Amino acid sequence: MSKKKKSKDQPADGVYRLNVAKNRRARHDYHVEESYEAGIALHGSEVKTLRLQQVDFADSYALVTNGECWVHGLRIANYDKAHVQRPDPVRRRRLLLKKREIAKLAALSERAGYTLIPLEIYFRGSWAKLRLGVCKGKRAYDKRQSLKADMAAREIARVKKHARR
Repeated sequence: MSKKKKSKDQPADGVYRLNVAKNRRARHDYHVEESYEAGIALHGSEVKTLRLQQVDFADSYALVTNGECWVHGLRIANYDKAHVQRPDPVRRRRLLLKKREIAKLAALSERAGYTLIPLEIYFRGSWAKLRLGVCKGKRAYDKRQSLKADMAAREIARVKKHARR
């Protein structure tokens, strides 16, 4: 029997991951301390909208209330071809986490200056997932320093690329 080679695009665990959207603003405005993967409870047509990548993270955040984690302000546009079920695009959506993770997130977010911010949405297999970050806000000088560091890293990468030629 011969072994079948894995293709380059197949992940090691055998589950495909399709990126839908990233919250690039979150990494600019916040220091991300930790991140968690959570399922997200969606209504039927919202899944099709996610596959079309019609998501907006502006002013979105998560809260832990009554032992449940909810994401607020996440805009998932209405699906054009849906006739029956058209949920509110900015409604709060429940995040699917274990009780232990919810308790830990509640304790982390109650510290002064920390908040829960959605970082990205993706599909793992057929399941919609949301990466949730425990974040602390950056000050203006922190933002300038991180921009300088990013520019320096890009410059180094550019020089290395030209040096190889």
